[in-house]
Amino acid sequence: MLRLPYRRGFGIHLLNCYFSALAVVLKSNNESPWTNEFDKIELSCLIESISTTNPRIEWKKITNEGPSYVYFDGKISGDLENRAMIREPATLLITNATRSDTAKYRCEVTASEDQKSVDEVVIDLVVRVKPVVPKCSVPKSVPFGKSAELSCVEEEGFPKSQYQWFKNREEIPDDPKSSLKFFNSSYTLNADSGTLKFIAVRKEDAGEYSCRAKNDAGYSECPPQKMEVYDIDVVGIILGVLVVVMVLVCMTAGICCAYKRGYFSGQKPTGNNYKVPAKGDGVDYVRTEDEGDFRHKSSFVI
Repeated sequence: MLRLPYRRGFGIHLLNCYFSALAVVLKSNNESPWTNEFDKIELSCLIESISTTNPRIEWKKITNEGPSYVYFDGKISGDLENRAMIREPATLLITNATRSDTAKYRCEVTASEDQKSVDEVVIDLVVRVKPVVPKCSVPKSVPFGKSAELSCVEEEGFPKSQYQWFKNREEIPDDPKSSLKFFNSSYTLNADSGTLKFIAVRKEDAGEYSCRAKNDAGYSECPPQKMEVYDIDVVGIILGVLVVVMVLVCMTAGICCAYKRGYFSGQKPTGNNYKVPAKGDGVDYVRTEDEGDFRHKSSFVI
């Protein structure tokens, strides 16, 4: 009688094969897929092992509010209705991805005839969104030696946008000392917030500035805006102040003179303080009580 040698490793291998034939086993070719908005994307769910001929397949979308069905009882539902389909045996194909599709998705397969009857695989989907044209703010004119701030904001892109600034179509480096053209400029550039701050502007900083918002899905730019740098006319300011002071002094002197001459007196003559003018030759002045005025009469002195 011929006996085959017993090998422990060979026996364990046979047991694994036996149990795997009685268990549903899933895998995915890509558990972290990504796509651009409005493109198609495949969420891979492959059945490696199964004995049940007609397993139950379900897909759920997992968000902060909890899981919700997107494929159940052989039908696409929820957020993906009319935008997805199942590729045999269990892969989910989204034909028109939107930003709201960014989430985790769980593929669940239930095989009632298998000893291990349930298995699942989780897919983490990211839908990238191209930035829109950013809103840029550039001061039109800045005094020489003063500070200035340029801003660039875009809130639609996903992942969050990074920002680049350009002067006369040439990219501004993060460190001005790294470029001969910007070596004399003094500024700080924040690529996360999109701000460009000049500590003290120089004549060389005048020009056309534009900003680009970018992420993995693409980029957008705002149109160039011109910034001018002008000198402060110190002599002109001093002369202007002197002129104003001289005008105020002249006005004050004129008002004082007018007061002294009685132009601003509010006193009016009355019947009690009226002074009768001196008598002229041959004329007497008589006051009437009813009329309150003076009449004269002629008298002849012989």
